[in-house]
Order: sequence, then structure tokens, then C-alpha cells
Amino acid sequence: MNTVVEWLFGAALRRLVDYRVTARMRDFAAAMRGANMHVFFQDRELRYKAVISLQRDGVGIELIGRTDEQVLPSLERNAVIAAKKKVISTGEAGDCEVSFVMPQGATVFAMHIEPTRGPDGNIEGISCLAVDITRMRSLESERRRSGDDLETTVQRYETALRESNVTVFTQDRDLRYTSISNSLAGRAVEDIIGKTDEDILTDAGRDVVIALKLKSLATGNPQNGEVAIRYDDDARPRWFDLRIEPLRDVTGYVLGLAGTAVDVTGRKTDEAHLRLLMRELTHRSKNLLAVIQAMARQTTRHTNSIEGFVAQLDARLQALAASHDLLIKEGWHGASLSELAELQLQPFANYVDRQVALQGPAVTLGPEATQALGLAFHELANNAKRFGALSVPEGRISVTWSRLAHPGGYSVELKWVETGGPAVAAPVARRFGSVVIERNLERAIAGKVNLAFLAGGVQCDILIPPEHLVGLVDGRTG
Repeated sequence: MNTVVEWLFGAALRRLVDYRVTARMRDFAAAMRGANMHVFFQDRELRYKAVISLQRDGVGIELIGRTDEQVLPSLERNAVIAAKKKVISTGEAGDCEVSFVMPQGATVFAMHIEPTRGPDGNIEGISCLAVDITRMRSLESERRRSGDDLETTVQRYETALRESNVTVFTQDRDLRYTSISNSLAGRAVEDIIGKTDEDILTDAGRDVVIALKLKSLATGNPQNGEVAIRYDDDARPRWFDLRIEPLRDVTGYVLGLAGTAVDVTGRKTDEAHLRLLMRELTHRSKNLLAVIQAMARQTTRHTNSIEGFVAQLDARLQALAASHDLLIKEGWHGASLSELAELQLQPFANYVDRQVALQGPAVTLGPEATQALGLAFHELANNAKRFGALSVPEGRISVTWSRLAHPGGYSVELKWVETGGPAVAAPVARRFGSVVIERNLERAIAGKVNLAFLAGGVQCDILIPPEHLVGLVDGRTG
């Protein structure tokens, strides 16, 4: 009787336990569905004994009784089986990842494998928890890609800034630099971080910079300004176009400043040079108009007809323009003496190398000397064509020049000598050409001019002082 009662009591207890286990397993399965996690059990031969809640009821039933050799894809099979067998052989838990092709696409699972033991403590198989980490891996891949793209973008941005005249920086509320893209005020980037403008700037430009930044912090509004900053080891200031903006957090609180400093020193230099050129152009234009006016007045006095006036004035203007062309070619710094002589004589001599001989060292004339001597060459050549050596085929002109030692540099002595032409008689009155050669040239170059009408031909001696020569100082040739 006791045996029957014990059997009945044991059966009832087992049913109660089975019921409770079944209920708990049912509740566990329901929780697992929402968590996208899967639990399965395998024996020592890796045959599936149970599969719990693979997303929905009934899924995974087809795995029961089958092995990993039969259900896993070949690419994943060996690694997963090796991990499971290692747990069985060592009795220690293990982890691995495996990719399955599911109806919804390729799915990545993270697997945690634990050994299962019988009542005697021997390992009877394994239990596995498989968590779908596809979304996590996808996000990680996207994060890595985004990180790589961001790093590439930042590198390009930094490279572009290094090769440009733009400096980007940030500062905290105490105006300590927290980042900066380029060196500033002769200091390296690492020597700027953590310091203030008080630490790195030294001249009056510092006060302007700090005032702009404090105003932006106080008002919360962007500020703009141009400032000149003089570096310790550079006497010339560097000009910067500053743009300052408040740096805010998500609540709108001003954390500090962000700004750009564009080096506009080149632009400022160009503007100053342009103003200088404009002043110089105005000065030269006035001088040129004065020369033309005097030229027209003198030409009028020595011509008897409108046609003659127009022809002579036009020729003289052409000679003046030719001298200007040489100066413009050299940036108005000066002109070659040999080029100037050849250019002015070409209209009067068809064969310069036969009728005209030019000889002398390399000499560069200043702008004033170029204009005045160019007109003098024109008048000498025009006179030679009409009355002197160039009026007959056998006539010759020799133009030579040499350097003469002079305090502070060298002067140049130039000689114009005509031979082989008709007999020359001194003019009764000084005409325009003589005035241009003797008076205007002498006054323009502050030198000496001697024009002589000798019987054998005209001779003109010209002494050009050092201040009207370019590059002839202390024996050095420019």
C-alpha cells in the first residue's frame, strides 16, 4: 500500500514539475521572441535535441535530430563544429560568430556555447544561445565607413588649410586656444594650444584682436575686422581678415569662440603698390603732358605750315612712344642704352650695321634719362637724315659710350660723331632739335651736353651722371 501511495505521489509530483517547467519554458520562449534570441540543445554528436523560440512557433522543428554537418553552410560549418567540440572536450564555455542565410537575408549570430552535464556530472552535450547581431554588425560597418569618410574629409580639410592662407581656430570663454589649423605669429600649433592671445601676440594688434573676441562673447553676435599683427622677428606687419563667431552648446549657451583668420598681407601690399603706381602714373602723366605741350609749342615756332607741323609733331610723338615702349617692357625700371639708340635710329637708316655703328658696355638708363635721351637721339638722327651723314650713302654715324669713375658709382660718357656727310655750317639760330638736345636733355639728366657743328660733321658729347643709371653703383652692373 505504501509503495502504491509513493508511486502515485511521485507521479503527481512529476506532473506538477513538468507543468511548471513547461509553463516556465513557455514564458521564456515568449520573452525570447521579442529579444530575437534563440536557444538550442545538442548531444555529444551535435544532434539537435531541442530548439526554443526561433522568432515564432514552429520554426526550428526541422532541426530536431539533425547535425551541424547537415544544416550548416559549408563556409561556416567547420569553425562552428570546432568551437562546439572544444566546449565538449574541455568542459569550458566558448563563443563564436556564424552567418546563416535566412529567409529575410544573410543573418549574423553571436553564439555562446555551454556544456550540459548529466546527474553524474559527465558532459552529455551543449546548450547554445544565439543572438542576432546582424543589425549591430551593419551599424558597426556603417560607423567604420563613416569614420573612414570623416577621417578622409578631415585630412583633405587640413591639407587644404595648410596649403592656404586661412587659419581656423576655436577658443574657450577664457580665450584659450583649444584648436588651431595653422601656425600663428611665428609659433607652432602645439605652442599655441592652451595659450591666450595675451601670450602669443606682442604688438598693438593684440588689443584689437582681443577686443573683437570679447565683444563677440558679450553680445553673442559674430564680429569682423582687419588687423595688423607684427611678429617678433619681422619688422613688417601681417594683415589678417578676422571672422569671429560664438560657439554654442545644444542649449544655446556660449562655450567659446570659433573663428577664421585669412592672411590678406599680399592683398594689402598690392593695394599699397597700386596706390603708389597711381600716384606715379599721375606724376608721369603730368610730366608727359608737359613734354608734349612744350614739344607742340616749339614745333609750332619752327614750322611754316600746318602740314609740316603735323608731320614733325607726329614723328616726335612716335619717338617718345618708342622710348615709353622700352620702359613698359622693363616695368618702368629703366631701358637699355643700346636698345634705345637702335630703336630711335632705325626709322632713319635702312642698314643700321652699315651706316650706324653702336658700341659700348651694357648700360641701363633710368626712366627720365630714357625719355630725354630718346628724343635727343631722334632729333640728331632726323637732322643727320636731312642735312648730315645719313643724307648721303657714304655717310657714317658712330655712337659710342663708356663708363667713367665717379664718386659713389659710375657715370657714362656718350659720343655722337658724324663723318662722310656734306660740309656742315653752324646754324644761324638754334632750332627745335638743338633746343631738345642742349637744353632739355641737359636739364632732364642734370648732366652735361655739348653739341658742336664741325665742318666734318656734327658731334655731340653727353655726360650722364650716376643718379640716372640703373645698376651702376660701386662698379657693379645691374
